[in-house]
Amino acid sequence: MKFNEFFIGQTFHTASLTLTRDHIMCFAAEYDPQYMHLDETKAAAGRFKGLIASGIQTMAVSFKLWVETGIYGEEVVAGTGMDHIRFIKPVYPNDELHVEVEVIRLEPRRRSGIVTVRLSTFNAANEKVFTGELSALVEV
Repeated sequence: MKFNEFFIGQTFHTASLTLTRDHIMCFAAEYDPQYMHLDETKAAAGRFKGLIASGIQTMAVSFKLWVETGIYGEEVVAGTGMDHIRFIKPVYPNDELHVEVEVIRLEPRRRSGIVTVRLSTFNAANEKVFTGELSALVEV
């Protein structure tokens, strides 16, 4: 979509993605090697009573699901920022995630504009697990 096709309050819904134990552990081994993501025994004895996904992985999955909707299409130029990132609830192995996306700010520029959306990610029980604002430069 072009910048001038977006409007404040516009909402979109993504497909779902299930994070498996292997997804969680592979991501953590590479990018967030902490015990709560990698050591099942220690994680089971910890605050979350089992392995959980890295918040960074939850954020990346949220972004992936949004991009895969194809809404930005070829008109997106580049991301410009992420703000107000919140990891609200842990994501466990086999949690199925989906994202609700709301346009919250539009800033026109000369040949493009910045579209800011709020990503709200939910598990299969419809509990919010993540929220964050994402801004991108989009052609008019």
